[in-house]
Amino acid sequence: MWLHFFTCLGISGLALVFAQRPDVDDSKKDEEFQQNPDSSQPHRSVHKPPKPAGDAHFVASFDTDGFEGWVVSEAANDDTSDNRYEGMWAVEESYNQKIPGNKGLVLKSRAKHHAIAANLQKPFPFKNKPLIVQYEVHFQDGIQCGGAYLKLLSEDDQLDLKKFFDKTPYTIMFGPDKCGHNYKLHFIFRHRDPVTGAFEEKHARKPDVDLQSYFTDKRPHLYTLIVRPDNSYEIRIDEISVSKGSFFHDMTPSVNPPKEIGDPSHQKPEDWDDRPQIADPESVKPNDWDEDAPRNIPDPTAEKPDNWLDEEPEYIPDPGSKKPSDWDVEMDGEWEEPRIPNPLCKTAGCGTWTHPIIANPDYRGKWKAPMIDNPKYKGAWIPRTIPNPNYFEDTNPFEMTSIGAIGLELWSLTANIMFDNFIVSSDEEVVKQWVKDTWAKTKAAYNADERFGHPDNYYYKKTDDVQFGDEEKLVTKESLNVCDFSQFFGIMVLPYCLGIKY
Repeated sequence: MWLHFFTCLGISGLALVFAQRPDVDDSKKDEEFQQNPDSSQPHRSVHKPPKPAGDAHFVASFDTDGFEGWVVSEAANDDTSDNRYEGMWAVEESYNQKIPGNKGLVLKSRAKHHAIAANLQKPFPFKNKPLIVQYEVHFQDGIQCGGAYLKLLSEDDQLDLKKFFDKTPYTIMFGPDKCGHNYKLHFIFRHRDPVTGAFEEKHARKPDVDLQSYFTDKRPHLYTLIVRPDNSYEIRIDEISVSKGSFFHDMTPSVNPPKEIGDPSHQKPEDWDDRPQIADPESVKPNDWDEDAPRNIPDPTAEKPDNWLDEEPEYIPDPGSKKPSDWDVEMDGEWEEPRIPNPLCKTAGCGTWTHPIIANPDYRGKWKAPMIDNPKYKGAWIPRTIPNPNYFEDTNPFEMTSIGAIGLELWSLTANIMFDNFIVSSDEEVVKQWVKDTWAKTKAAYNADERFGHPDNYYYKKTDDVQFGDEEKLVTKESLNVCDFSQFFGIMVLPYCLGIKY
């Protein structure tokens, strides 16, 4: 009797433990996400607008500020007063937003020119700190032909963003570009010739990876350019390095011109023979070489089959066809029965028989003398070298023209390209934190969606602690088996579990 009493007492206490729901501590909610109190789906997490963790020359996330600070170009065409940039821009969420509330700048018009720009919060001078520029691009509809690169516009007191156009001076151009099967990731900087003062574009070598998937997978991707005071650069996609190089060795054309060049006044002598081989002048065409022989001839060995039907046509009128009842001779012309292959011709053939054509065994083509080594060959002509009158040595090409604004000047055959989370800074730690607050969450949401389905069907949970939205699991008499917890009650429940009765 006492054994049953203690057993029931233990079961009752255990049921209370499992039935009680811990209170949710609002102060311990996930720091990276917050619940949307107005959402009809309280389990979905929403975006928290990011803020830079330190010094930055420019940031833009569009979540709360929209177009603030951005200026749409009103530049006119060269030959008319019409605005050349007719393409529309919008600030909106993406089609399949994984984290509600996360907005971006979207290029909206198909096959139109677009231009928009914003001043940096403070200009970036190329002195003794690195330049880090980073932003996200999302080809929501893929991309047929078009660019998604940005321009870091040169600092100029006369710069008017309303007149921003393709010839506006820039210091750096960086970002993805695609047309046809050409997938590119540009890094171009305008280098100033210290002798003449003229600017020339220098193009970085191609990245070391296949870029196609970044244009076709319809996922957002993070593009990062780091330019360092030691005259090196690095390009990353989704935080993975895809290209590293030096301004001195990996740019085309070279930053510094050659010290010597070919003398433009030194002309090749008339008797200089630079042909490695020549036609053998002693070779003669053979007498039996027939240049006029045709490539193909009728087969002389072929014979007409005995059952060939010379008088039968290859096609005959379709006996099963009938003139449509609504056929109008004046409108449609005389009706003619459609023609079909003559079934009598299937056995051997019909009509006029001709020899089949075969390759001519005697065909040799136009005769050419065989090639021999040129006894007068002197080698390739190379003019003498002279000092390059335009030579200079820029020992620090990192010192580019200061940057005053950022702009997108684009044409695209595909619309709905989203740009988001721009940052320009010299502090790598600030950029790393910006990535954690922006791109890392976006990437996690897309990865989770691929593993577990659409966000409507899951929510972000970092630990096994009870969180808001967890369902209560009530312990019932039918679901609770005290024998599963015999380790807690020991000898008291052992007879009960073994079925011993008193």
